[in-house]
Amino acid sequence: MGRLFGTDGIRGTANEYPITPEMALLVGKAVARHFCRKATRNDAFDQRSNPRAIVGKDTRISGYMLETALVSGMVSMGMDAYEIGPMPTPAVASLTSSMCADCGIMITASHNPAQDNGIKFFNSEGFKLPDEVEDDIERAIFSMMEHPTGGTPDLGKAFRVDDARGRYIHLAKRSIGYTSLKGMKVVLDCANGASYYVAPIVMRELGAEVICAGIKPDGLNINEGCGALHPENMCRLVKEHGADIGVSFDGDADRVQFCDHTGAIINCDRIIGLCALDYKSRGQLNQNTVAVTTTSNLGLHDAMHEAGIRVEVTNVGDRYVIERMREQSLNLGGEQTGHLIFLEHSPTGDGLISALHVMRIMKKTGKSIAELASFMREYPQLQSSLKIAERVPLDDLPELSKCIREARQELGDAGRVIVRYSGTENKIRILAEAREESAARLWHDKLVAAAARELEVIP
Repeated sequence: MGRLFGTDGIRGTANEYPITPEMALLVGKAVARHFCRKATRNDAFDQRSNPRAIVGKDTRISGYMLETALVSGMVSMGMDAYEIGPMPTPAVASLTSSMCADCGIMITASHNPAQDNGIKFFNSEGFKLPDEVEDDIERAIFSMMEHPTGGTPDLGKAFRVDDARGRYIHLAKRSIGYTSLKGMKVVLDCANGASYYVAPIVMRELGAEVICAGIKPDGLNINEGCGALHPENMCRLVKEHGADIGVSFDGDADRVQFCDHTGAIINCDRIIGLCALDYKSRGQLNQNTVAVTTTSNLGLHDAMHEAGIRVEVTNVGDRYVIERMREQSLNLGGEQTGHLIFLEHSPTGDGLISALHVMRIMKKTGKSIAELASFMREYPQLQSSLKIAERVPLDDLPELSKCIREARQELGDAGRVIVRYSGTENKIRILAEAREESAARLWHDKLVAAAARELEVIP
C-alpha cells in the first residue's frame, strides 16, 4: 500500500481510495491519537483538557461526507472538533493559531475538479505539519486498518464556530491597516469555491465597487470555467465593466491571479516583485530578501538585483517557500502559480490578503496595476503539463534525461529548463525559459516530445 500523504496532504477522487468516508474516519482517529498524547490535565478540576482541531472545507459536495466521518473519528478518540464550514484554506490556518487549537484540518482539493477532494493539515501555529508528524499519523492509519480499534470512554465534542467568518473578515482587513479602497472597481471571481462568501464582503466593507463572479456554488461547479484556472472569465468581465483590476481565486482561495484594466493577465512573478519593491520602499522587507521558487522568471531575479533586493530560491511548492522564510525570518515570498505569502499576516498563502495588498499599493500610489508591474523584463517562458499513467523516475528515462542535459548545456546562463512531477497530480511538468523565445520554444518542444515517447501520456 503506497504512501497516503503527498506534498499537500491526502488527495484523490472522492469516494475512491483514499478519499472515502471509511478512510476519513481513520484519519480523524489517527489525528486525535497523535494529539491526545500531548493532552494536559487541568489541576483545578483534575480532568483532561481535550485537544482541539479547527475543521474547514471548500464547497465540494463530497465535503459533507468527509467532514462527518473525519469529525466522528476525532470525537471517538477524545478530540474536540470546531467546525467552521466553507471557508478559505488560509482562514483555517489563521484560526487554528488565533484560537489556540492543536491542529487545523481543511477538506479541499484546491484547484482540482469537483470530483476530487483531499485533506490538508496544519499545526498549532497554522503551518503545514512536519514530515515526522505526517509519518506518525500515516503509521497509525495503516495500523488501524490492519487491527481495527475502538475509541475511548473520554469522548470529545463537536462545535460549530458561528463567528468564524467574522473573525477571518476582520483579520483580512487588518492586514492592510483597514486602508480604504473607495473609488476602486474590482472584478472578483471566487471560483464557486471557499471564498464565495467572505471575499466580496471584505472588498465591499473596505469601500470598493465589486463585480462578482463564481459566488454561486452548488457542490459540483467549483473551478468549473471560472476562478484562477480560467482567468479568461475575469479578463472578460474587467473589460465589460471597465474595472481597475481583476482578481481570481482558486477553489480554496490560497492562490490568486490578477489582470489589469485592459484584461491582460499579470504574471504573479510581477506581483511578488511589485510587493517586494513596496515593502523595501517602506523599510519593511525583512533581511531585504524575497523568497521564490525555481520556476520564477529570470527577469524577476534581474529586476530584484537592480533594486538591491536579494532573492532566495527554493524548490517548487509553497511549503518550501514558507520553510525558507521561517528559517531566515523573511516576511514576503511566493510562487509564480499564485501562492503569495505575507508571513506577518498569514501562516500560509492567502489569495484574499494578497489581493488586498496589491489594491492597497494601487490606492496609495495612484498607479494602475499595469504600471506597478512594469518594473521587469519578462523572459519568454513556455510550460506544459502532461497527464501520465505512471511516474517513472527521470533517471530511468534516458532520452528525456539526455535532452535535459543538452538543453542546460546549450542555454547556460541565458535560460534554463525544469522537468518535474507534480506533487498533487499524476502529471509531468515541463518548463523552458530563455532570453529569446525561439530558444525557449525549441527546447520546450524537444522535452515534451521526449517525455511523450518515454511515458504513457493520457489524452
